[in-house]
Amino acid sequence: MAKKRDRRVAPSSNRGKYRVESSDQSSDPKLTITLVLSFCVAAAAAVLAYRIKYAHPITNRAQSYVHQRGLVKIDVNYQEILTENVKVSENTTGRHYKYPVLAYITPWNSKGYDMAKRFNSKFTHLSPVWYDLKSQGTGLILEGRHNADMGWISELRMAGDAWILPRVVLEAFPAELLTTKKRRSKAITLLVSECKEMGYDGVVLESWSRWAAYRILHDPSMRNLALQFIKELGDALHAVSLERNDKQRLQLVYVIGPPHSEKLQEHDFGPKDLRSLGDAVDGFSLMMYDFSGPQNPGPNAPLKWIHSTLQLLLGTDKNSALAHKIFLGINFYGNDFALSGGPGGGAITGRDYLSLLEKHRPALRWEKKSAEHLFFYSDDEYNNHAVFYPSLMSISMRLEEAHKWGCGISIWEIGQGLDYFFDLL
Repeated sequence: MAKKRDRRVAPSSNRGKYRVESSDQSSDPKLTITLVLSFCVAAAAAVLAYRIKYAHPITNRAQSYVHQRGLVKIDVNYQEILTENVKVSENTTGRHYKYPVLAYITPWNSKGYDMAKRFNSKFTHLSPVWYDLKSQGTGLILEGRHNADMGWISELRMAGDAWILPRVVLEAFPAELLTTKKRRSKAITLLVSECKEMGYDGVVLESWSRWAAYRILHDPSMRNLALQFIKELGDALHAVSLERNDKQRLQLVYVIGPPHSEKLQEHDFGPKDLRSLGDAVDGFSLMMYDFSGPQNPGPNAPLKWIHSTLQLLLGTDKNSALAHKIFLGINFYGNDFALSGGPGGGAITGRDYLSLLEKHRPALRWEKKSAEHLFFYSDDEYNNHAVFYPSLMSISMRLEEAHKWGCGISIWEIGQGLDYFFDLL
């Protein structure tokens, strides 16, 4: 189940404005959705060097197989999805998206490993979710090598040239790590050494949300130390040449989240942080999903929210070097929210979604303001549910938005999607 996926963004007060509501859930199953624009426009970003490289041929996105078959549309029905979702183009190597594409793969959803091999050439970066850097007594330990599948990596190398950057979650106690030079150096050494020993092309580092939880980002001096640590790690990685290509260096992709409210909070990653890390980081994996939750059911990633967040980080500086370093997060999972009988529900995979379509044969609805498809059903206890799951149209519109800004994309995660989603990439 997709429930093992990290819950990336905590619901906030303004997000309740997008919730799914029922006027009388005990007697009236008719449900409506109310949407409002949630974020303000803020400061501009400066232009810095662009290090992300990609050398795949670029084709017209409108010529993708699913576009040719007329499947990318608002008016879609459950039977069409059930019939068409496994039909993909025989040409799995052609790329339709111009900018970098990073795909996450999780050990608990093995389909992702197969999708990474099958559609290898669609991706510029692959990030298996394998590692945690933790405190251990007075030292540090990097856990997760047992997850590493070297046979799979070898197959990927033969199938294409996507960079392999395992994700590392930094769980070490931040106050101890950041204030002690010896520990910072140890953490960096562990990560660089693992890349060398295992033949990786770099790492995807996730730490900002952990640091925010420990409230260290509220302290200006600690925040500076946090930014300095990321810079030092980036510099250390860039100092090492790849084993398979000595003209290229190890890369650092850094995970960032969207603001939690209309106004930037002290712990939010903002445009100043983006500019500060622009030279040290090769890409920023922006987690634009989990807008709604069981307590405030609604769309996973309203398109206006995505646009507002990009505008907040980048100002009006589209197609800048910093915009190119943003990997806009796109979810390949959905949510099944309980609307009556108490709040509940959560993430679902493509397999779960297809099972719900087959069982309930629902009428799919298109919500224009959020640009997402959804449907409603009643379970065996007569509780009402709202199901939000990506569609070809919703993904296509998010790709268009990212393309307008000149952004790459990052997909969480490819084992949770439907096969024909990959024809859009």
